[in-house]
Amino acid sequence: MTYDLARIRSDFPALEHGVAHFDGPGGSQTPRQVADAVSATLTAGLANRGSVTDAERRAEDVTRAARAAMADFLGAEAEGVVFGRSMTQLTFDLARTLAQGWGAGDEIVVTRLDHDANIRPWVLAAGRAGATVRWLDFDPATAELDDIAPLLSERTRLVAVTGASNLFGTRPDVAAIAAQAHAVGALVHVDAVHLAAHAAVDKAGLGADFVACSPYKFFGPHHGVLAASAALLETLHPEKLLPSSDAVPERFELGTLPYEMLAGTTAAVDYIAGLASDAEDRRTAVVESMTALDEHETRLMARLLDGLGDLDRVTLHGRPARRTPTALFTVDGLSPREVHEGLAKVGVNAPASHFYALEASRHTGLGDAGGVRVGLAAYTSEDDVNRLVRGLQGLLSSAG
Repeated sequence: MTYDLARIRSDFPALEHGVAHFDGPGGSQTPRQVADAVSATLTAGLANRGSVTDAERRAEDVTRAARAAMADFLGAEAEGVVFGRSMTQLTFDLARTLAQGWGAGDEIVVTRLDHDANIRPWVLAAGRAGATVRWLDFDPATAELDDIAPLLSERTRLVAVTGASNLFGTRPDVAAIAAQAHAVGALVHVDAVHLAAHAAVDKAGLGADFVACSPYKFFGPHHGVLAASAALLETLHPEKLLPSSDAVPERFELGTLPYEMLAGTTAAVDYIAGLASDAEDRRTAVVESMTALDEHETRLMARLLDGLGDLDRVTLHGRPARRTPTALFTVDGLSPREVHEGLAKVGVNAPASHFYALEASRHTGLGDAGGVRVGLAAYTSEDDVNRLVRGLQGLLSSAG
């Protein structure tokens, strides 16, 4: 099965508006198959999960199907898949729970490369517990992480690291970091929000104890997912309502789940599995399709970097050796906001910000303004890339 870009693009109603979307890192566009699944679930009849009525059983089936889908997507086990309002909310909840066992002298490691959702929950939880926060820096020129070894000790309790930087696209060697963390007895939490949209995530291969992601970054609805082993989750006891289930993973899901969002998430995983594979096993299909997606995005990324590199007043920030198809740049003489607005006028969506990677933006010298971020997706075409480059050329000409 080949990667049929025309077929893929036809599945995304938003593309009919003629806009070139480079805003995928903040949330992808949605295929109609996902929207149809959400709508069908909302209108089919729903109730709280149970086994008596059709509506109860439907909610139960939707939940189980979504856990199985995300397990296939992340290379995880369905019994350890937790759903929440967002990755941020899930990480705050997990940090508070883990910090119950931390105290003075304990240490955690966070990186300046991460989205703040994989920094602030841990920093705040450590502060309340009296634990020490140790910071892993990165090279501002390349956006590559420093060596973590000097920060680790027998008092390290947790290492939080990104699977891919949402600002620069950097893909750290998470498996190597996890191996070093485990060698001193620490747990590893991986923010795979940005990675999951571009690569087949393998929880075991990453060496992660916890993997978090957001389905709306890979064609699904807005909510969050956390995956861990059921055995590890059994050892953790979050604050929860007394009547709510104490079973795993339900004890971590506070309140009624958004069943329509879960149905949309299953549809998103199924859509990804069918991008470029007809394998019957869904995990196999996901891996095959993500491999084809990577080839598509790598080819377009080379064209994008060449085009940006040819523009004299455009500065690219971060040149990681291994990256997702994501680039951050600034334009001499124009603020990031002005570039964002100028491109929008010609039908090119390329937002400007620090994108919640505030530590990374400041460490690179871009401050709180950040830069203009462009990201490729499954539906990005060569024409989209050319329109972006032409739009920048036009802005440079107009600015003089």
